[in-house]
Amino acid sequence: MNNKKTNKRSPALVIMKREMGAYFASPTAYIVTVVFLITAGIFVFQVFFFQSRAELRSYFSLLPFLLSFFIPALTMRLFAEEKRSGSIETLLTLPVTETHVVTGKWLAAFFSSGAMIAPTLLYIIPLVIFGSPDFGPIVGGFLGALFLCAAFSAIGVFASSVTKNQIIAFIVALAICITLTMVNTFLIFLPARIVDVASYLSASTHFTSISRGIIDTRDVLYFVSLTVFFFYLTVIAQQKERN
Repeated sequence: MNNKKTNKRSPALVIMKREMGAYFASPTAYIVTVVFLITAGIFVFQVFFFQSRAELRSYFSLLPFLLSFFIPALTMRLFAEEKRSGSIETLLTLPVTETHVVTGKWLAAFFSSGAMIAPTLLYIIPLVIFGSPDFGPIVGGFLGALFLCAAFSAIGVFASSVTKNQIIAFIVALAICITLTMVNTFLIFLPARIVDVASYLSASTHFTSISRGIIDTRDVLYFVSLTVFFFYLTVIAQQKERN
């Protein structure tokens, strides 16, 4: 009976469970999370104690930059380590599709990054105690954070899928994420004819819009499209690997 239940389980969920188990069994998960929380906490409580403002605006304004660094650190091993050890070849010989493999690894990255951010929900407690926060931007900020996690996780998984070296995977993912995060700061240097396109490509611009508590379908479509695009590139990379 148990075997029948196991066989009915989605291969993607099995891969996700395996990846998350391996990740949280290593010290890397806790080191990355602690460093992230310390860095974010410094900015939050600096505003809270030294500027006497009970708000999370500074945290949300910093979040795209933080995730540009920390999510690549979470994802760099997902494919690269298996390529280096040769276990990816064994995985691809199993009765699973490339889509199953990529879905499982992306889900593991997404939920791991979500777990990293989850403790920052506690920042709301002192805001409620010592201030009267507007919950619209707070809910929007955390919703936007999930969209960022989804998109940057897809980018990180893609970067890890094209190399055997974890450091190279980290650098590639970091370069893509930080470019998407900072492109809006360079708009004044760009030709007028491409400013609108460059502005639309800015992850920070779309995240800021959502973090104000305004859910625009264009912002949602941006993050969904970005996630699907890099997910698709990863599937293509794995199909070439199998062939």
